[in-house]
Amino acid sequence: MKKLLQKKGMTSVLASVISIVVGLLFGLVVLYIVNAPMAWECFVSMLTTGLASPAKFSKVLYQAAPLVMTGLSVGFAFKTGLFNIGASGQYTVGAFAALVTAIIFQMPWYVCMLAGALAGAFWGLFPGLFKALFNVNEVITSIMFNWIGLFVVNLCLLNMEKMLPPFWVPSPIKDRTASLKYANPSAIIPKAGLDELFSSPYINISIILSVLFAILMYVVLNKTTFGYELKACGHNRDAAQYAGINAKRNIVLSMVIAGALSGVAGGLYYLSGEAEYNILKVLQAMGFNGIPVALLATSHPIGTIFSALFVSYIQVGGESMQPHFAVEMIDIIISVIIYLAAFALLTKDLIGRLVKTDKGNVNAEPAPEEAPAAPDGAGKEDNV
Repeated sequence: MKKLLQKKGMTSVLASVISIVVGLLFGLVVLYIVNAPMAWECFVSMLTTGLASPAKFSKVLYQAAPLVMTGLSVGFAFKTGLFNIGASGQYTVGAFAALVTAIIFQMPWYVCMLAGALAGAFWGLFPGLFKALFNVNEVITSIMFNWIGLFVVNLCLLNMEKMLPPFWVPSPIKDRTASLKYANPSAIIPKAGLDELFSSPYINISIILSVLFAILMYVVLNKTTFGYELKACGHNRDAAQYAGINAKRNIVLSMVIAGALSGVAGGLYYLSGEAEYNILKVLQAMGFNGIPVALLATSHPIGTIFSALFVSYIQVGGESMQPHFAVEMIDIIISVIIYLAAFALLTKDLIGRLVKTDKGNVNAEPAPEEAPAAPDGAGKEDNV
């Protein structure tokens, strides 16, 4: 067991598992307080519904795909020493660009995805520039750009029919974009037979695309000179500059790449053919959920896949708790897990210290005995 914990990555996995288990136990306590007779039954249902049928599991995969991308966005910035809390705005702008490219310009799905990535990258550019050129904290600017992005998108959608009446395809439902099934079927992400396999309209190749992006980010960060430079700036910017690395350029590029990943997330969700963007007055949770996904994965690109699947699994399972518990109850449980996810890095550090201390106590060689002190006058030459 000790040797297993000493392996690279095992402490990260254990820290995340501890955070999840504690969060679930806390949620169980809350369920007993609210409705004790149904607490255990609903808790078990929450943990099993995601695998109860192929259709439910397909919904888990459908929701996990954009979560993987927003988790990669936040985690990529973490690896480079930045906190991209602007994933929600980048996600919204990316979704808008993808839908406009699909509905107005009638482009195929992969072009729409590229448009979403470019829009998200553009929205991530501004926090990067402010950080690199003026040393403005990226948390402040990215939060501001979340709201700017939301209301700019809402304004454009409300006036799109007036600005481009020959091209815009209105929705029969007010304040909502048109369904891609009627506006542009070629913009829908291919299902590749997965919908028939899982007997569900939700599933498509988006989960496969998100896994490929995670692998790509792993290769970029760990197998390329560019990734090494980005991480070097994150660990110690002054030392990186002393080594000849352009820290300002890497800050901007890091936020641009993070924004592009969030933009792709928006495209993956809204190009499914099952979702329509409607006018919102609050920031979308998908971008913020990327933060716990990244924290649970300790910002590891491959770990992000599994943490996104877990968060999506709990969300789908929470739907089965109704009507015995309000829909907000699952939000409370997820919020606790999210809160505890912030302690994953702290737990990882604590486990690492315990393992190192134990290893030192077991394997350390005994200290050599001190030589006895020489008597007074010994070793001194006699003066004649």
